[in-house]
Amino acid sequence: MPGVSDRTGTEAAPGRLIVLLGPSGSGKDTLIGRARAEFSGRPEVMFVQRVITRSAEAGNEDHIAMSDADFDAAIDDGRFALTWAANGLRYGLPRDIEAHLAAGKVAVVNGSRGAWGVIRQVFPSARAVEIRVDAAILAQRLQTRGRESAPEIEARLVRAAALTSQVEPDLIIDNSGSVETAGAMLIDYIGRSAS
Repeated sequence: MPGVSDRTGTEAAPGRLIVLLGPSGSGKDTLIGRARAEFSGRPEVMFVQRVITRSAEAGNEDHIAMSDADFDAAIDDGRFALTWAANGLRYGLPRDIEAHLAAGKVAVVNGSRGAWGVIRQVFPSARAVEIRVDAAILAQRLQTRGRESAPEIEARLVRAAALTSQVEPDLIIDNSGSVETAGAMLIDYIGRSAS
């Protein structure tokens, strides 16, 4: 299980946090990108940019890169609403998500299944959208992106299978086929949550 930390004393927010969960390579960032384009110009929907202790050039995720030292300083400064660790990296959600949710609005974030329990503790209004993909397609996507070695890919596939049963999602989206179909499902869910 990944290391996870959270703030204490967070008040329940009236807004809705939509957390995309699924294995690395399942297409969460692609689907978020489609939804971001659909909801551009709608301030009631925030697409949260995560802070990750990974190079900005690694992969295609829109994230804020930080060194471990800078991440520690950000924690000390109280700049995160929530942090967790997975796959040798550390992740943080910026504090501005709290004001957005407190105003009754919707926020969308790429999350982690291993951190889902603490995400729900910190943000009780959080809803899980699980992105699933066929195992063979997932393996191919991980190889194609070239971010991990063969042993690291194998470890990710094992972890993906182990974590599948740990979350009871509010919505399951199969992203093994058409990204247009999967994207439309996510856009519809966000739209209904923001109404």
